Amino acid sequence: MKSISSQFDLFDDAPGYRQTPRATPRKRKSESPSTPPGWDDEEAAQRLEQGGRYRILRKLVPRSIIPRAESAFPNLAVLVDTETTGLNHAKDEIIEIGAVAFTYDDEGAVGDVVGIYSGLRQPSDPIPAEIIRLTGITDEMVAGLEIDVAALDALIEPADLVIAHNAAFDRPFCEKLSPTFASKAWACSVKEIPWADLGFEGNKLGYLVGQSGLFHEGHRATDDCNALLEVLARPAGEGGAPPFSQLLRSSER
Repeated sequence: MKSISSQFDLFDDAPGYRQTPRATPRKRKSESPSTPPGWDDEEAAQRLEQGGRYRILRKLVPRSIIPRAESAFPNLAVLVDTETTGLNHAKDEIIEIGAVAFTYDDEGAVGDVVGIYSGLRQPSDPIPAEIIRLTGITDEMVAGLEIDVAALDALIEPADLVIAHNAAFDRPFCEKLSPTFASKAWACSVKEIPWADLGFEGNKLGYLVGQSGLFHEGHRATDDCNALLEVLARPAGEGGAPPFSQLLRSSER
């Protein structure tokens, strides 16, 4: 079961589904006036890593979103994450949901991000103080807001697979929000990937992100989905296969 402390996520500030053209990545130079002309952060990081005395964490940059028709990968999965007023599926409510849709192939290679949804929701009762402390979501932030279930369904309905980092927690809340979730195959990235066998020291998202050489900022659902996607997509373990390929095989059993 997901502990209250594990509701410590990341988010996208603008609620709702969006789709934007692919951005062309560019090599970034440090803009600090204290660094010498021509200084390159990535080159410096690589030199430190090559010496064997340092480990570098790079800031996670979410992938650009492209139209589904432009992706060469045939299958569609959606990562979901929720924030709730508590742990009780019977009485507690969703106050935030994030979803990131991405394509993949039959071998488990991750393709492109093709859609994102993020939404806040005002619950029936005030948000408990402990939840506010952990998530940063206040009553003022959710006042008068509702999740756009139609927009969320449009992202979920074509999916071949729905993934959550502790599906036993998120799935009942999602299915109560929309019956579209109930008809989908689900996979749990906590239970269905042997993280220890892949060299990770734990299965909490913070461990996975850090040991993947990344860090991310914020405490909201959509950003946690983006972070999990990068962990799932990167080579891991002795064989170098992405963890998503193992999750896909497990979900097909």
